[in-house]
Amino acid sequence: MYADDSRGLESPDTTDASLATDQRLVADGGTTWADLSGFQRDVLEAIARLEIADETSYGLAIKRQLEPQYGEVNHGRLYSNLDSLVERGLVEKSTLDKRTNEYVLTDDGHGLLYQRVERLADACEIEVVATDGSGDGDQL
Repeated sequence: MYADDSRGLESPDTTDASLATDQRLVADGGTTWADLSGFQRDVLEAIARLEIADETSYGLAIKRQLEPQYGEVNHGRLYSNLDSLVERGLVEKSTLDKRTNEYVLTDDGHGLLYQRVERLADACEIEVVATDGSGDGDQL
């Protein structure tokens, strides 16, 4: 089981032996899960869901992903949190057109989500299996 330090970040390729230690691991940028607000965590998840669905993750699409959970999402709240995630190196921002930006998860952003999945799965004694779509799963 993991040390009870939800601030750590193990990369998806971390070995089981290192997960059992009390060592606190962080992303290259130093951001940990606990450094983020709940809303910022949910924004990361929303972007990941859009990426998995092969949809463009621009502001309004992210907002639509969040509204079932939050109700109306204020424009200022969304974009200030997206900017914060960009500054932390968890999300990359690029221009789609003159008025629209696209947001994609960086390796650190993906790593933070993977780490959280692994910790929750461990807490529930669930095996996490990753697949490339070929039908052959690789255990994380």
